[in-house]
Amino acid sequence: MFGNSGSGKSTLAKRLCGTEGLSHLDLDLVAWLPVVDGDIPKRMPISESKQRVESFMSQQKSWVIEGCYIDLVDLVSEKATEMIFLDLNEQACKDNAKSRPWEPYKYESKAAQDANLAMLIEWISQYYQRGDEFSHHSHLAFFNRYTGHKTRLVENISTSVD
Repeated sequence: MFGNSGSGKSTLAKRLCGTEGLSHLDLDLVAWLPVVDGDIPKRMPISESKQRVESFMSQQKSWVIEGCYIDLVDLVSEKATEMIFLDLNEQACKDNAKSRPWEPYKYESKAAQDANLAMLIEWISQYYQRGDEFSHHSHLAFFNRYTGHKTRLVENISTSVD
C-alpha cells in the first residue's frame, strides 16, 4: 500500500490488520537510520532496508506493508496479493495529517509529532511537483506498470462502524 503522506495508509493498514488478522509494517521504520543528536535524517542503505522487509515477510503468514517509498514497495511487489494506491487529493491529505492521532512508534510525544506538522504539510504540498520516489509521478507510474491485483482509492474509506 502506498501514497502521499496523510493519504490514510496507516489508518487503512490498521483497519485491515484488525479485520483480516494481518501483521503490519510501516516502511518508515525500515527506511531511515536512527537520528543522532538532532542530525538531518538519512535513508538507510537500501540493502539493509530490503533485509529488514524480507525478514518481516518471512516471519509473518500474512501482512500489510505501507509507505511512500516506491523503491521499498517495489521490493514486495512480487510477493503481494494486492497493491493499493491511496491517491487522495492534496487537501484531503493535509486534513488527515492535521487530525492524525499520536504515533508513539515514530514520536516520543504528541507534542513532538505536532512540532513536525508544518514540515509534513509542506511535504504533502510538494507531492505533485517532486520527481523522486515519493512523488505522485513515481507512485502513478508504479501503479500503472504493476500487473497484479491492484486498487486505486481517491477518497478516504469510512472508518465508522454501523
